Amino acid sequence: MIVGNGRPNGFTPCEQCPLRALPCLREFTPEELAFVRQFKIDELHVDAGASFLREGERSEHLYTVLSGWGFRYKMLDDGRRQILNFALPADMVGLQGTLMHEMEHSVEALTPLTLCVFPRSKLYDLYSQFPTLAFDITWLAAREEQLIDEHLVSLGRRTALERTAYLLLNLYVRAQELGLGRDGTVQFPFTQQHLADALGMSLVHTNKTLKRLLATKAVTWKGRAFAVHDRLALAAIAGEDVTKKNPRPFI
Repeated sequence: MIVGNGRPNGFTPCEQCPLRALPCLREFTPEELAFVRQFKIDELHVDAGASFLREGERSEHLYTVLSGWGFRYKMLDDGRRQILNFALPADMVGLQGTLMHEMEHSVEALTPLTLCVFPRSKLYDLYSQFPTLAFDITWLAAREEQLIDEHLVSLGRRTALERTAYLLLNLYVRAQELGLGRDGTVQFPFTQQHLADALGMSLVHTNKTLKRLLATKAVTWKGRAFAVHDRLALAAIAGEDVTKKNPRPFI
């Protein structure tokens, strides 16, 4: 189910946005905040399991994840699914469908999602009036390309164990930066099937690879709780660590 508030006072004011307090995100100037406040036209609430953007559709809006987890994916004709990336709070989705005439992938809510809604028709105002925000959108697009680059390296060159370790470490670090972890533990909302679809492996192969990773004692994953006990060991298995960046932009 997908529901919009549909009224100006029915959503979180930008001044009270919980994301603005996160140290991993850059601060807006008062002028930027005022523009984003009028740029945002709604909030969308999406139930877990619902796709709010679909491949082949043109989107009149772009979205910032305010809360929850989602994932980008492509479906083959025979029903096989490839998860391209996971979307977490402060991530922007829908830019491709806004600028490229139609979506080349779909986006599904992994958990209940709340999305800030921005109209495509006002993008020109953003680019013409606020080059700093325009740079932010360019940065977000480049970051998405970077994540896809790493995903391609994993699928093409990393072993099953390396790609599993790298993906879990990447998601762990991203979630921790957003304050979604506690005492070194993050509640991962996805199943082994989601993980298999992201890794490009069968469910059986993914299960066996996870057992190998858990046997190293570098991590534990019980229920939804994923904990890193030896980050150096996990990074060594992955082939590299995932470093934190300077405060990054969001819209």
